[in-house]
Amino acid sequence: MYQTCPKCGYQRQNGDIAPESQCPACGLIFTRWLKQRFRSPESLSPRSRNSKTEVLLGQIKERVLYVESPVSSSRFYGRLLLFVGFVLWGCWFIQTDYSQLTGGLPEINGSFMHLVDLIFHEAGHILFIPFGQFMTILGGSLAQLLMPMVVIGVFLFQQRDTFGASIGLWWLGQSVMDLAPYINDARAGELLLLGGTTGRDNPGHHDWRNILGDLGLLDYDHLIAGGVNLMGEVLILLSLVWGGNILYRQYQNLAR
Repeated sequence: MYQTCPKCGYQRQNGDIAPESQCPACGLIFTRWLKQRFRSPESLSPRSRNSKTEVLLGQIKERVLYVESPVSSSRFYGRLLLFVGFVLWGCWFIQTDYSQLTGGLPEINGSFMHLVDLIFHEAGHILFIPFGQFMTILGGSLAQLLMPMVVIGVFLFQQRDTFGASIGLWWLGQSVMDLAPYINDARAGELLLLGGTTGRDNPGHHDWRNILGDLGLLDYDHLIAGGVNLMGEVLILLSLVWGGNILYRQYQNLAR
């Protein structure tokens, strides 16, 4: 393969008995040398790759589970009281039935949080106008999910308040659950919409009838709604586990 060895510089002679794939002088096997030379850095150092992954996971863990030290007693017990309230509130949301309507409204719409979600939902329709009709319709649902995500990001990366970020995750779960009745009603059109009409009265005003219809998924509205509701419940439970873990760590760091 090589007339001149790339390692020792030996010039191959006609009388050499070593195979052409090997240097007669130093014994270098050219194919192995080529594989070693052109191998990617990742394959050359699997330990290094593993260590980078471990470092990244460690950084994520440090960010997500960060607790200031020391923690003041007033701040800790205030957060604990708030946490108990969100546990009870979260359990209430989880036990609601997204598929049942009373007077044209689901039980979850009776919550104060529905009004908060609705503000960002309607604002989202306006914000997404530049992206076309489909995104304008979808933008309402996207906006009510993006807002709690922004809250999580601010608490986690700017304020370094992991407990606050866990409450943001709780809100994200609640906002996801808030969409489930709307999605579930896509075909039936029985849900009372903003303005006092139903989707059956004004099919063009029902966001999720339009969204699923455009995607060819209208017949799967109940299935999608069930999955969305379950996702919201899981996010609420994860937020409570996260917040409880943070409180436990803060308790350990209480100023004595």
